[in-house]
Amino acid sequence: MKILFYIIAAIMIAASLLLLLWPLMRHGRAQGRPRGIFVLALGIAFALPLAAAGLYLTVGTPQALDGVAKQAPAMDVNQALAQLRAHLKEAPDDSQGWMLLAQTTATLGQNAEARDAYGQLLRLLPNDPLPMVGWAEADSMARPDHRIEGRARELLQQAVKLAPDNQRALWLLGISDFQLAHYAEAAATWRQLQPLLTPGSSVAKAVAQQIAVADARAGGAPAPAASSTAPAAKTDAPKLTVQVSLAPALRDKLRRGDTLFVYARAEQGPPMPLAVARLDAGKLPTTVELTDAMAMAPSVDLSSASSVVVGARISHSGQAIGRAGDLEGSAGVVPTARKEPIAVVIDKVHP
Repeated sequence: MKILFYIIAAIMIAASLLLLLWPLMRHGRAQGRPRGIFVLALGIAFALPLAAAGLYLTVGTPQALDGVAKQAPAMDVNQALAQLRAHLKEAPDDSQGWMLLAQTTATLGQNAEARDAYGQLLRLLPNDPLPMVGWAEADSMARPDHRIEGRARELLQQAVKLAPDNQRALWLLGISDFQLAHYAEAAATWRQLQPLLTPGSSVAKAVAQQIAVADARAGGAPAPAASSTAPAAKTDAPKLTVQVSLAPALRDKLRRGDTLFVYARAEQGPPMPLAVARLDAGKLPTTVELTDAMAMAPSVDLSSASSVVVGARISHSGQAIGRAGDLEGSAGVVPTARKEPIAVVIDKVHP
């Protein structure tokens, strides 16, 4: 019965994909698109469910303990992607192929390649909001600090102008505003998003909560709470006093215009800082207070962790991401409830 069920399911999937993709194939052929790209699209579409089913048969069933070998799918996702990449080398102006590559690699968490693929789409479709938003999101996911700035922010601003109802663009642009400590702008951007959401949905409630946080940090009146059970405002938020100095042996490596980043990140978790301050490195030694107001994303702040790694970096490029030649120092792990000053000596060169 299980084999019969799988056969029926496969037939249904195949029929559904044929109904969905056949009109697209006919339209693409009418425009002179090569047949190969559509074959690859079908391959990827079939490979994903087949790979999931194979994984279930191997891992998710007691029969896997019997040691019975299972036959691998004829084409897996990596093989299909390899063929798609080869096709795009021969047909670099195939926008549908680049879109397929961008969306597939983004789904697989291959964010740097997804960003590059969206970049090719922008070359071909410079006024399309979809690759603008895709590039910005992939760039943020590919960065260790997940910041949305520079070209990513410019693309989101352009996308919102072209498509004011683009929900993803509005959400990401609001996050960028928040990361830059432009809290009033973040709240205003997210308010543009609110009318586009289903009233009472979990997404709408989450956006309302983030508007309230941004309003509070901007010094304005907080937005209404999403529900009566929303958490109360923090009355004893963490405040870490960090004293930063530069080791004498590295003073000759300090350059004019260098940027100092003082940060606190979670002891375990993503590398994105829970609080970060950006200063002129020429003012060393200096003292900085890290607070929740310096978070790079809503609700991901010092109050969300019991202990953090506190450090400082002098960036020659002005970018938050560490590069070879940057100067670094760390105070190690400290509790967020600490009241005494934390000393950080910048005494290492980033390899």
